[in-house]
Amino acid sequence: MKRLLLLLSLIITLSFGNAQSPDTAIKPLPPKPIPPYHLLTSDSVWITPANLKKGKPVMIIYFSPDCSHCQRMMYELGPKLDSLKNIQIIMVTYSQKYDIRPIREFQRDYNLKKHPNITLATDGYSMQVLNYYAVKTTPFIAMYTRTGKWYKYMDKVPKTEDILAGAKKLEKL
Repeated sequence: MKRLLLLLSLIITLSFGNAQSPDTAIKPLPPKPIPPYHLLTSDSVWITPANLKKGKPVMIIYFSPDCSHCQRMMYELGPKLDSLKNIQIIMVTYSQKYDIRPIREFQRDYNLKKHPNITLATDGYSMQVLNYYAVKTTPFIAMYTRTGKWYKYMDKVPKTEDILAGAKKLEKL
Protein backbone atom coordinates (compact mmCIF):
# COMPACT_ATOMS: atom_id res chain seq x y z
CA MET A 1 0.00 0.00 0.00
CA LYS A 2 2.85 2.40 0.85
CA ARG A 3 4.50 1.63 -2.48
CA LEU A 4 1.28 2.36 -4.33
CA LEU A 5 0.89 5.73 -2.56
CA LEU A 6 4.52 6.55 -3.26
CA LEU A 7 4.08 5.67 -6.94
CA LEU A 8 0.90 7.76 -7.25
CA SER A 9 2.50 10.75 -5.56
CA LEU A 10 5.51 10.46 -7.88
CA ILE A 11 3.24 10.40 -10.96
CA ILE A 12 1.27 13.41 -9.75
CA THR A 13 4.45 15.34 -8.98
CA LEU A 14 5.88 14.64 -12.42
CA SER A 15 2.65 15.63 -14.18
CA PHE A 16 2.63 19.00 -12.36
CA GLY A 17 6.27 19.52 -13.25
CA ASN A 18 5.44 19.23 -16.96
CA ALA A 19 2.46 21.55 -16.78
CA GLN A 20 4.65 24.61 -17.45
CA SER A 21 6.97 23.12 -20.03
CA PRO A 22 8.30 25.57 -22.64
CA ASP A 23 5.97 24.10 -25.28
CA THR A 24 2.82 24.96 -23.34
CA ALA A 25 3.95 28.18 -21.62
CA ILE A 26 2.35 31.40 -22.84
CA LYS A 27 4.77 33.22 -25.11
CA PRO A 28 4.73 36.96 -25.75
CA LEU A 29 3.46 38.06 -29.13
CA PRO A 30 6.18 38.76 -31.67
CA PRO A 31 6.27 42.20 -33.29
CA LYS A 32 3.85 42.33 -36.20
CA PRO A 33 3.21 44.93 -38.87
CA ILE A 34 -0.14 46.70 -39.07
CA PRO A 35 -2.71 44.02 -39.92
CA PRO A 36 -4.16 43.77 -43.44
CA TYR A 37 -7.68 44.65 -42.35
CA HIS A 38 -10.87 45.49 -44.25
CA LEU A 39 -13.23 47.16 -41.79
CA LEU A 40 -16.68 48.75 -41.85
CA THR A 41 -16.72 52.00 -39.86
CA SER A 42 -19.52 53.45 -37.77
CA ASP A 43 -20.14 55.80 -40.73
CA SER A 44 -20.74 52.79 -43.05
CA VAL A 45 -17.48 53.33 -44.93
CA TRP A 46 -15.01 50.52 -45.71
CA ILE A 47 -11.41 51.20 -44.67
CA THR A 48 -8.07 49.42 -45.04
CA PRO A 49 -4.54 50.31 -43.86
CA ALA A 50 -4.24 52.42 -47.04
CA ASN A 51 -6.64 54.90 -45.40
CA LEU A 52 -4.16 55.65 -42.60
CA LYS A 53 -2.46 59.04 -42.77
CA LYS A 54 1.22 58.81 -43.54
CA GLY A 55 3.63 60.04 -40.89
CA LYS A 56 1.25 59.62 -37.93
CA PRO A 57 1.50 56.98 -35.20
CA VAL A 58 -1.25 54.36 -35.04
CA MET A 59 -2.98 52.72 -32.10
CA ILE A 60 -5.22 49.74 -32.84
CA ILE A 61 -7.59 48.84 -30.03
CA TYR A 62 -9.53 45.59 -30.22
CA PHE A 63 -12.52 46.00 -27.94
CA SER A 64 -16.08 44.90 -27.32
CA PRO A 65 -18.81 47.49 -26.81
CA ASP A 66 -20.31 45.47 -23.96
CA CYS A 67 -16.98 44.68 -22.26
CA SER A 68 -16.84 46.30 -18.81
CA HIS A 69 -13.04 46.70 -19.04
CA CYS A 70 -13.38 48.47 -22.40
CA GLN A 71 -16.10 50.72 -21.04
CA ARG A 72 -14.01 51.60 -18.00
CA MET A 73 -10.96 52.26 -20.18
CA MET A 74 -12.96 54.72 -22.32
CA TYR A 75 -14.56 56.33 -19.27
CA GLU A 76 -11.13 56.99 -17.77
CA LEU A 77 -9.53 58.01 -21.08
CA GLY A 78 -12.43 60.29 -22.08
CA PRO A 79 -11.19 63.49 -20.41
CA LYS A 80 -7.65 62.81 -21.68
CA LEU A 81 -8.43 61.97 -25.32
CA ASP A 82 -7.26 65.40 -26.48
CA SER A 83 -3.73 64.39 -25.46
CA LEU A 84 -3.97 61.55 -28.02
CA LYS A 85 -5.05 63.80 -30.92
CA ASN A 86 -1.79 63.19 -32.84
CA ILE A 87 -2.32 59.42 -32.89
CA GLN A 88 -4.63 57.65 -35.30
CA ILE A 89 -6.78 55.35 -33.17
CA ILE A 90 -8.62 52.50 -34.86
CA MET A 91 -11.05 50.78 -32.49
CA VAL A 92 -12.12 47.41 -33.88
CA THR A 93 -14.73 44.92 -32.71
CA TYR A 94 -16.46 41.77 -33.86
CA SER A 95 -20.10 41.87 -34.97
CA GLN A 96 -22.69 39.63 -36.55
CA LYS A 97 -23.33 40.50 -40.20
CA TYR A 98 -21.33 43.73 -39.92
CA ASP A 99 -23.87 45.22 -37.53
CA ILE A 100 -22.59 48.73 -36.72
CA ARG A 101 -25.29 49.68 -34.21
CA PRO A 102 -23.24 48.62 -31.15
CA ILE A 103 -20.23 50.69 -32.22
CA ARG A 104 -22.45 53.68 -33.00
CA GLU A 105 -23.89 53.45 -29.48
CA PHE A 106 -20.40 53.12 -27.99
CA GLN A 107 -19.29 56.14 -30.01
CA ARG A 108 -22.27 58.13 -28.77
CA ASP A 109 -21.93 57.03 -25.12
CA TYR A 110 -18.28 58.12 -24.94
CA ASN A 111 -18.66 61.18 -27.20
CA LEU A 112 -16.01 59.87 -29.60
CA LYS A 113 -17.42 61.56 -32.70
CA LYS A 114 -15.78 64.83 -31.61
CA HIS A 115 -12.35 63.20 -31.94
CA PRO A 116 -11.56 62.95 -35.69
CA ASN A 117 -8.47 60.82 -34.98
CA ILE A 118 -10.63 57.99 -33.57
CA THR A 119 -12.33 55.56 -35.94
CA LEU A 120 -14.69 52.87 -34.69
CA ALA A 121 -15.13 49.89 -36.96
CA THR A 122 -16.02 46.23 -37.14
CA ASP A 123 -14.30 43.38 -38.90
CA GLY A 124 -17.67 41.59 -38.88
CA TYR A 125 -17.62 37.87 -38.50
CA SER A 126 -14.27 37.53 -40.32
CA MET A 127 -12.48 38.50 -37.09
CA GLN A 128 -9.36 39.42 -39.12
CA VAL A 129 -7.86 41.65 -36.45
CA LEU A 130 -8.83 39.35 -33.58
CA ASN A 131 -7.13 36.38 -35.25
CA TYR A 132 -4.14 38.40 -36.47
CA TYR A 133 -3.18 39.37 -32.92
CA ALA A 134 -4.56 36.19 -31.30
CA VAL A 135 -6.54 38.40 -28.91
CA LYS A 136 -7.43 36.59 -25.69
CA THR A 137 -8.94 39.47 -23.68
CA THR A 138 -10.32 42.89 -24.43
CA PRO A 139 -9.27 45.59 -24.61
CA PHE A 140 -6.14 44.70 -26.59
CA ILE A 141 -3.93 47.54 -27.79
CA ALA A 142 -1.21 47.53 -30.46
CA MET A 143 0.88 50.65 -31.06
CA TYR A 144 2.84 51.56 -34.18
CA THR A 145 5.28 54.38 -34.91
CA ARG A 146 4.76 57.03 -37.57
CA THR A 147 6.66 54.79 -40.01
CA GLY A 148 4.33 51.86 -39.30
CA LYS A 149 6.88 49.97 -37.21
CA TRP A 150 5.59 47.96 -34.25
CA TYR A 151 6.19 49.66 -30.91
CA LYS A 152 4.20 47.93 -28.17
CA TYR A 153 1.34 45.57 -27.29
CA MET A 154 -0.93 45.79 -24.27
CA ASP A 155 -2.67 42.43 -24.06
CA LYS A 156 -3.85 42.75 -20.47
CA VAL A 157 -6.38 45.28 -19.22
CA PRO A 158 -4.28 48.45 -19.43
CA LYS A 159 -4.12 51.23 -16.90
CA THR A 160 -4.94 54.67 -18.24
CA GLU A 161 -1.51 55.93 -17.20
CA ASP A 162 0.17 53.14 -19.17
CA ILE A 163 -1.81 53.97 -22.32
CA LEU A 164 -0.99 57.66 -22.02
CA ALA A 165 2.70 57.00 -21.27
CA GLY A 166 2.94 54.62 -24.24
CA ALA A 167 1.22 57.13 -26.49
CA LYS A 168 3.51 59.95 -25.36
CA LYS A 169 6.59 57.90 -26.12
CA LEU A 170 5.04 56.73 -29.39
CA GLU A 171 4.67 60.32 -30.57
CA LYS A 172 8.40 60.88 -30.09
CA LEU A 173 9.49 57.84 -32.11
